[in-house]
Amino acid sequence: MATSTSSSPYTVDNLPYGVISTSDNPKKRCAIAYEDSAIDIDQLFHQGFFASITDFKDNVFAHGNWNAFAALPKDVRKAFRSRVRSGVLDGSVKEASIPLSMVQCHLPMHIHNFSDFYCSLEHSKNPNWYAMPSVYNGRTSSLVVSGTPFHRPCGMYPDARGSPQVSFKPESHMDYELEMGVWLSKPVPRGQRLKIVNAQDHIFGLTLLNDWSARQIQGFEMPPLGPFHSKGSCTSVSSWIVPIEALEVAQCPRKTKQEPPPPPHLTWQDDAAATFDIDLTVKLIRDGTSYRLCESNLNELHWTPFQQITHLSAAGEGLSPGDVFGTGTISSPRTNADGEKIGLGCLFERNLPNARLKSMPSDLIDSFLKDGDEVVMEGWCKDKAGKVILGFGACRGKVLPAIKD
Repeated sequence: MATSTSSSPYTVDNLPYGVISTSDNPKKRCAIAYEDSAIDIDQLFHQGFFASITDFKDNVFAHGNWNAFAALPKDVRKAFRSRVRSGVLDGSVKEASIPLSMVQCHLPMHIHNFSDFYCSLEHSKNPNWYAMPSVYNGRTSSLVVSGTPFHRPCGMYPDARGSPQVSFKPESHMDYELEMGVWLSKPVPRGQRLKIVNAQDHIFGLTLLNDWSARQIQGFEMPPLGPFHSKGSCTSVSSWIVPIEALEVAQCPRKTKQEPPPPPHLTWQDDAAATFDIDLTVKLIRDGTSYRLCESNLNELHWTPFQQITHLSAAGEGLSPGDVFGTGTISSPRTNADGEKIGLGCLFERNLPNARLKSMPSDLIDSFLKDGDEVVMEGWCKDKAGKVILGFGACRGKVLPAIKD
């Protein structure tokens, strides 16, 4: 199996985690993606493939999610990955492999809590933002796996700019937000706090995440309590969690300088491995034409995933395996060859002065997303020579018309 020259993001050094079902077996079961196949982990377990790993006394994959596995000690998870990798290299997992074209993907974990951050220097600047990562609690019911379409939400907002008349109607300014989803593994009991030096041990892996945003509804409902319906219609995540073990090769310094410096409990000591070097892109597909709207990188985010997970536990709320948070919109100051701001991670920012791209549809700023528009996000990690070593697959979603009464 390992001799494939496919350009798939699911390389032997990646082996990301997902949940699948098939037409001949509708049971949800854990799987690992390799090249153009899904390796059925539940099948391998029942065949005794993992018998050499003594800590696998029980089938941690029996519930069709990765939660129980994520909570295992890190050395056990590494032994599991090593066993799967050897099976890929020697071909012994071939009988448990299913073409990706024949599987349906599902959310990879049972999600207890979802939080969304607001951590890009270009996306927001206010006094408390410099002292700590801004974040709000979201709704787990909004999370869907990549490829799931959603209906344009309806909500309350003014009929016109400056109008005192407010009515309930479909959102007119539907937007996307380029983020990454950070999935949690090792729990933190309620009443305890996570120390930042241990933050990496509590991260299971990363996916792409699109926090769809209804901007008109958001603008009206946020003062004074924050977003609700504007963020509740849909949050798309890519199908396969790239594990933290695979991402260790992508750890790198943060591009932005934190001034003023963060408080002691949010200070990460290893500057050379402060975050992850993950190239990100966003494209819009409208009427069969593709438009490239953004190029960014996770290492350009002001607050890092390690600081964010530490902040999540700071008040003693506790953390559970399967919890997930969005990093916040990953916008950067980068420009393209034409000097345009290519690093902006949402249309709301494209509405700012001098932020338009010549390659965009002419009405995109005024209309935001139309019914039928599809947004596709992708992410890749490269080695020092610029060769792609792993990818996250696509995170895609399409806007459907609002539900009629």
